[in-house]
Amino acid sequence: MSIATSTSSPDQFILPDLIGHCHFPLAYHPDGDTIVRSSAQWLDHGCPELTPKKRAALYALKAGELSAYCYPHCNDERLRVVSDFMHYLFHLDDISDGLMWKGTEKLSDVVMNAVWFPDMYMPTTCPDKVQPFEEVSAGKLARDFWQRCIKDAKPGPQARFKESLQLFFEAVNQQARDREAGVIPDLESYIDMRRDTSGCKPVFDLIEYAMGIDLPEFVVTHPIIKALNQCTNDLITWSNDIFSYNVEQARGDTHNMIVILMKYHGLGLQDAIDYVGDLCKSIIDSFVEHMRNVPSWGPQIDKDVAVYVRGLQEWIIGTLHWSFLTERYFGKEAAEVKKHHIVRLLRARRGAPCLDYPSECKENKTGATKAFLFGAQKGSVAQ
Repeated sequence: MSIATSTSSPDQFILPDLIGHCHFPLAYHPDGDTIVRSSAQWLDHGCPELTPKKRAALYALKAGELSAYCYPHCNDERLRVVSDFMHYLFHLDDISDGLMWKGTEKLSDVVMNAVWFPDMYMPTTCPDKVQPFEEVSAGKLARDFWQRCIKDAKPGPQARFKESLQLFFEAVNQQARDREAGVIPDLESYIDMRRDTSGCKPVFDLIEYAMGIDLPEFVVTHPIIKALNQCTNDLITWSNDIFSYNVEQARGDTHNMIVILMKYHGLGLQDAIDYVGDLCKSIIDSFVEHMRNVPSWGPQIDKDVAVYVRGLQEWIIGTLHWSFLTERYFGKEAAEVKKHHIVRLLRARRGAPCLDYPSECKENKTGATKAFLFGAQKGSVAQ
């Protein structure tokens, strides 16, 4: 990997062709369009506090279409539940982006209250944890989604979902602490945190719900299954860091791998984009390699494992295509960006810090980091 020596500011960058590197088949739920419209309206009606601008962004997000790509084989009722959560997860992400750590802690309490006590609102009165008498919209939406989900969700996916959602909030809280303190984490720390802030873990648990399966714990914790899960998480989050970089740099958001490579490793913008693109391609290759090594646990379990692994595969290819369907990253130019791979940099908002750091780094550590990451994904499985 070459190190940038110029300090001039670029006005565009070129995206890696990740779709061309990924050969998984793309599917879309046959009733997806009808179901996702209802799902967007569910969140719209459940959030009276949304501004007109945020309501427009809700529909431009197309989170339901992402669900139809990633869960194309479940029945309509379960797709609706999954699609509702997908909309809600993006809503949580948008809310938490503007909160300090105390705010994210309160948001976590509201949502987890609904998940642990789905039948009725039970506000806590503990010191520093006092919740309002009337449940706020974030809690009502979580409760409504979860009540419908647990009607059919089997015990294993239910337990795993609650654990994963708690990990999401813990990581979001740490992210808020870093933001409040002006801290940009090192690359390895960021990757660990990003695996939880991505929200991938709970939506992967919903693969089991959507397809009506309940993998045994010894399967879920097997190194190969964990490696497949982690590869999928990393591919989604790292590629998202590439796709979301432009809008994030415009608002001065530093929770992004591109920013970290520029700040701590002396890379220019295009070199950082290419670096993460290479990591993403390596992850796709690692996923394929791990698929070949999935063990056998007998006919019925093997059938359910195949369904789950296919679900992860559909998440990989589905999210790559959806990233150019939503307006969240490239606005109205998404189709053109998908075709030509050229992204023109947005101007930074007034008061947002400059994120082009190549001249600040005195020591290049990318070689060691790259060896660590590729070695962990290619040569071994997740522990």
